[in-house]
Amino acid sequence: MAAGKLQDLLKRSGNGELETLVRRAQRLDSLASALCRALPEELSGDIVAANVRENGELVVVCRSSARAARVRYEGETLLAAASSAGESVTRVSIRVSHESLP
Repeated sequence: MAAGKLQDLLKRSGNGELETLVRRAQRLDSLASALCRALPEELSGDIVAANVRENGELVVVCRSSARAARVRYEGETLLAAASSAGESVTRVSIRVSHESLP
C-alpha cells in the first residue's frame, strides 16, 4: 500500500469502520484508566485492559493470577467506576493476561 493511501486511511474522517475502531479503542483505554484510578494505589498498575460485553459484563484483564485474585475483591469498586465512566455494567469478571509483560 502506498504511503499516501495509508495516510488517507488513518485520517480521522468522522465516519467509517476505522473511525469506529479508533473510537472504541479510545473508549476502552479511558475505561481501563478510570478503573485503575478507582483502585487502591498498590493495585492500580495491575490492570492491563478492560472491556464491556453486550450483556453488561465488565471484563477486567490483570497482569497475573496473583494480582487478579487481589483485584477480584474490588469488584464493587470496579462496577461503580465503570458506571461513573458512562458504561452500563451489571457484573464484573476478572481475567489474566496470557502475555508476559515487563
